[in-house]
Amino acid sequence: MHTFPLLLQIAIKPNMSGILVFACLLLELLVISISFFRGSSYHVGCLETERRALLRFKQNLQDPSNRLASWTGDGDCCTWAGVACGNVTGHILELNLRNPSTSNPRSMLVGKVNPALLDLKHLSYLDLSSNDFQGVQIPRFIGSMRNLRYLNLSDTQFVGMIPPQLGNLSNLQFLDLSSNYLYVDNVWWLSGLSFLEHLDLRSVNLSKASDWLMATNTLPSLLQLRLSNCSLHHFPTLATANFSSLTVLDLSNNQLDNSFIPSWVFGLSRLFFLDLGFNNLQGPIPGGLQNLTSLKHLDLDSNHFNSSIPDWLYKFSPLEYLNLRNNCLQGTISDALGNLTSVSWIDLSFNIGLQGRIPRSMANFCNLKSVNLRDVHLGQEISEILDIFAGCVSNRLESLVLRSSSISGHLTDHLAQFKNLVTLNLANNSIVGPIPESLGQLSTLRELQIYDNKLNGTLSEIHFANLTKLSWFRVGGNKLTLRVKHDWIPPFQLVALGFHNCYVGSQFPRWLHSQKHLQFLNLLHSGISDIFPIRFLKSSSQLKFLDLGLNQFYGQISNLTEVSQLLFLSVNSNNMSGPLPLISSNLVYLDFSNNSFSGSISHFLCYRINETKSLKGLRLVDNSLQGEIPDCWMSYQNLKILKLSNNKFTGNLPNSLGSITSLVWLYLRKNKLSGKIPISLKNCTALASLDVSENEFVGNIPTWFGEGFSRMVVLILRSNQFHGPLPKTICDLAFLQILDLADNNLSGGIPKCISNLTGMVTVKSFTRTVVVQYLPFPLDIDVIITEEAFVVSKGEVVQYREILPLVSLLDISRNNFSGEILSEVTNLKALQSINFSFNTFTGRIPESIGTMRALESVDFSVNQLSGEIPQSMSSLTFLNHLNLSNNNLTGKIPLSTQLQSFNASSFAGNDLCGAPLPKNCNENVPIPEDENGDEDEDGVDYWLYVSTALGFVVGFWCFIGPLIFNRRWRHKYCHFLDRLGERNNLASVVRKCC
Repeated sequence: MHTFPLLLQIAIKPNMSGILVFACLLLELLVISISFFRGSSYHVGCLETERRALLRFKQNLQDPSNRLASWTGDGDCCTWAGVACGNVTGHILELNLRNPSTSNPRSMLVGKVNPALLDLKHLSYLDLSSNDFQGVQIPRFIGSMRNLRYLNLSDTQFVGMIPPQLGNLSNLQFLDLSSNYLYVDNVWWLSGLSFLEHLDLRSVNLSKASDWLMATNTLPSLLQLRLSNCSLHHFPTLATANFSSLTVLDLSNNQLDNSFIPSWVFGLSRLFFLDLGFNNLQGPIPGGLQNLTSLKHLDLDSNHFNSSIPDWLYKFSPLEYLNLRNNCLQGTISDALGNLTSVSWIDLSFNIGLQGRIPRSMANFCNLKSVNLRDVHLGQEISEILDIFAGCVSNRLESLVLRSSSISGHLTDHLAQFKNLVTLNLANNSIVGPIPESLGQLSTLRELQIYDNKLNGTLSEIHFANLTKLSWFRVGGNKLTLRVKHDWIPPFQLVALGFHNCYVGSQFPRWLHSQKHLQFLNLLHSGISDIFPIRFLKSSSQLKFLDLGLNQFYGQISNLTEVSQLLFLSVNSNNMSGPLPLISSNLVYLDFSNNSFSGSISHFLCYRINETKSLKGLRLVDNSLQGEIPDCWMSYQNLKILKLSNNKFTGNLPNSLGSITSLVWLYLRKNKLSGKIPISLKNCTALASLDVSENEFVGNIPTWFGEGFSRMVVLILRSNQFHGPLPKTICDLAFLQILDLADNNLSGGIPKCISNLTGMVTVKSFTRTVVVQYLPFPLDIDVIITEEAFVVSKGEVVQYREILPLVSLLDISRNNFSGEILSEVTNLKALQSINFSFNTFTGRIPESIGTMRALESVDFSVNQLSGEIPQSMSSLTFLNHLNLSNNNLTGKIPLSTQLQSFNASSFAGNDLCGAPLPKNCNENVPIPEDENGDEDEDGVDYWLYVSTALGFVVGFWCFIGPLIFNRRWRHKYCHFLDRLGERNNLASVVRKCC
């Protein structure tokens, strides 16, 4: 401040005008300096070249939400949205164009990255994240912006290879390229980023980058490394990690093929965030993790760890986040869990070997916000659990998930203390009694799921009084009754309502018309008897899932094409009538089964025939539909489930059925369909279940079944007019577990390759479900359909659902099969039911049948089987149905607890003896048959007769001869008989003899 006047005095003499100009400049510089050091917002304004560069950059962008509305005219570009300049120089230092609302597509900038950014030579911060750059590569010129310290291109729709030129950004400290469609062959270019502290390459394909660990090991300043979902299939070893200051390591979702965590991870002593979830890590939880004493976040979700929870883990007092979900953990939850007093988020769910009670010590978890113990066997009463959490925990707890945790007892008024509870999931337990009215005080509650318990009682308006934020309400599978006023208007707006198997009243709930955000509605078996709610359906603009099955809805539905948002609709087992309605092409699953729909289905299927349909599941069984099945299946390429059973369809199957290559289940039983199975069906290679029983199909069983249906598990062709031999290619159906060919005109023998049906050798327990649709957030659920099949077993038609994967059956009864029952059949050791009745099989029952230990039902009746019942059948301890009647079986029925328990009718029409038959077997053991057959049997009889005659002659003359030729012996013998006769009144007889 003192030098300025002095300079003015010295310089004023030579040139007064020049000095005045110099003084003004110096004064301005001084003012700028003072403003800078005082934190003033003063700046000199942006440079013209940089302003023009921004305008050129804008020209290549679409901006639907006008985020760049300020980027116009000749104004100061330093004041434009997302732009920050240096106060002294006016150079643009930061460009932050991150999408502020990722859930709103309209707020994205769309277009290309203009090279005009190169004119921003002082730019150190560039954030273009969550915009849409339309599937182009990351521009190479970005590698020339050498002053960049921060670069964020995440979630920008960039594709292709990451340009190695990014390795020229030697000043870079932050790099985020995550959530794009990028890949690399190697990442050695990272070694040029020696100042890098934050590296995020999530979802970049690094499967070819075997150098990823060596490259990152050259970054000594690295603090955060995020490589989630990068297709890293190997967890490499490393002698020493140079990035020893690392605090965050995320390698989740890579399916690493190692079974262990390498030791270099255990040396990262400053690590406070470790995520190794969704990999293939196995064995016990490694003890080396206990070296990471700074850990606050530990995520081992969805691996294969199979130990108990180690004791050292309970000593991690700084731990705030613990996720051991979906492993194979076992043992008991220790009371030492209470030592983790800092924890706010704990998830031990989906560890079905884990058990124990929630310890009382968890009452001290005053920071606890979320607990998930789903599928952990707690064996505890809900009242005790709520009491444990009723103290300081209740002040902060936001989520409590105890689904399928073996919980019992009554809900109590402790519920009212959880003032911040957002999610409460107690589904699939054994909780009893009423729901307390204090539920209505949980004003923050958004998700309540207590379905499939043993609750009863009434839900009234009081229960919902303050639930203004409730969006998920699923209480089905209980014995609850909803009793509210007819004109009740709820305080909430639901997204999902599940009330299945509960009672909502005889009329469709009127208050549902007020729910404008409803996406999921399940009123299955809820006691409604009303006209179908078509007005509600058309007004619910967000409804995606609607299940009204097992009620008494009636009336006709004319048109559903306007309900384009609906994906799942089930109205099964009601009283609907009339023709089928037209449907939207967006519908994914439709179930109109067990109603009274009638007429043709041509208009229904062939509507907008050139428009690809989204339909994946169609069930129209048990109606009165008739006519031919139309040839309009070309538009149904997504169809996986087609069930048209028990209607009145006639005619041949259309060839276009073969165009549904995604078909998994095809059920056409109990119609009047005829003709041959079209060869076009060979294209349906995904087919796992085919039932065309009780129709009028003709011809041979196609030989291409074995080639085309390699995934077949259920094949039911019974009660048709198929003829000819059983093709050997049937043996190629290796996965087959149910084969029913009964009641046809098939002939010939059983092929020896029958033992190739390995699905009947060992039960594979295939999951018989089809995911027909994923309903995205906020529902976030899969719509899963479980297969059902009608199977004839033990003489009765049985409908199997959940246990269908466990059923294995072979039925070829009521045909013209002949020959012997091959021993190869007994290799099918997983069979539970075998029926060969009403054929002309000959020979013996295979002796090795006793090895088929899974058998529950055997029917060989009405054949021409001979010989004895194999002794090994006494080993069939699961046998509860047996019919061997009307054959040529002989001998004794083997003794066993099972065989003697059957009715005598099971053995009738044979030459058998022994229990349970009234015929007793002889004491004498019969002479066994000679191996030489009938000729030897005749030889045995001949010598028997000869020896008998010879014995008689020799015996007669040895005794009678001396009496005839020796008089003295004859008189002695007569006197002996005379004395004997006096005592026995036989005198007359003796005298005649003498």
